[in-house]
Amino acid sequence: MEDGQQVRENKFKYFIDDYWDIFLGIASIVLAFYFHEHGKMVIATLFAAIGIGSLSLTVSEVAEILSERLQEPYGSFVLTLSAVIVEIILLYIILLQVHQSPEVLNTVKGGIISAVIVDMNVLLGLALFFGGLKFRQQEHNKETSSSYTTILFVASVALLVPSLIGKSAHHTQDQLIQASIIISMLLFVFYLIIIIFQTKTHTHFFKQTARSRIFRLKRKMSEEDTNQEDDYIFEKFNNFGLIFSIFLFIAVIALGAEVFANDGIKLAKEYGISAGLSGLLIAIVAVSPEIVTAIKAAKNDEVQRVVNIAMGASTVSILLTVPVLMLLAYYSNIPLTLDFNPLEIGALILTILLVSKTTDDGHTNYFEGISHLIFFTAYVIIAAYY
Repeated sequence: MEDGQQVRENKFKYFIDDYWDIFLGIASIVLAFYFHEHGKMVIATLFAAIGIGSLSLTVSEVAEILSERLQEPYGSFVLTLSAVIVEIILLYIILLQVHQSPEVLNTVKGGIISAVIVDMNVLLGLALFFGGLKFRQQEHNKETSSSYTTILFVASVALLVPSLIGKSAHHTQDQLIQASIIISMLLFVFYLIIIIFQTKTHTHFFKQTARSRIFRLKRKMSEEDTNQEDDYIFEKFNNFGLIFSIFLFIAVIALGAEVFANDGIKLAKEYGISAGLSGLLIAIVAVSPEIVTAIKAAKNDEVQRVVNIAMGASTVSILLTVPVLMLLAYYSNIPLTLDFNPLEIGALILTILLVSKTTDDGHTNYFEGISHLIFFTAYVIIAAYY
């Protein structure tokens, strides 16, 4: 009798462990709409952020199952693409607020750059720090970080073009928009070339050092129970079912993003929050599931996966997010341009240089993680007052 009760308790515990993010995410978004309708903007924005973060974790978890089936290097594309889709939706819904609040253009630009800065300083920094505390030194494929830093450096230099044109008094707004469109097209072509490089000609540059399940590193069973079948429902779906699930959750996230954008922009204006700081907050909400993922991976001595997530997502954030947002803005008749301010471009380039330095030899430790976190803290202080 007691054994039966213990089994039921264990099943309930595993059920909560597996599906808490779905229940929390949906419940939070429902509450966000409720408080939004009653004019409680602060609470509505908070619940919307919790809902987006929770369901983004679900999307990442389902994408991880799909990526395992596809294997590397295709698996990394699934993981980074699923995260970036959420980022694009969030930024686009915020961009649609431009007719009521023209200043959101700067918030969206800040969000684009901030996604990279958060990925490569907060995500990478925390993962290297906690991984370094548990393991004296961790190893990864240095060809991966070398390739990604080269890609990101070229992309950041490309983003300088419209920024420089925007500072010149000899160029019109139409010319700035044209330059932004050309650069976004160039970035997309670069992205297509990188896909070929990563999946066809130089796949060994991006291979993992170990196979892992970092989105579900949960000890569901004791040692004697490790051979039991996993009851996680998404494990039983075929690939089409997993893809459908990903887009279904993304659709729900989009509903929460609408509240987050609407009330969040009003709060930022009311409390005088700078565009740079607003962009950082947006990026942290979008990237939070990846941060949890990366920390778990590093603590399991899988820093190669951390590098793939942090630098791969950063690459897609620029090379895919920028062209897609430019296209959406064009069809929505919104004058989005890529003239980032000096702080954003400077922080982006310095971040890439720092990552290049901390990952160039294929070894990492907690000191390198702390270095990224201190850099990020300094950037936050400047962004708050810039």
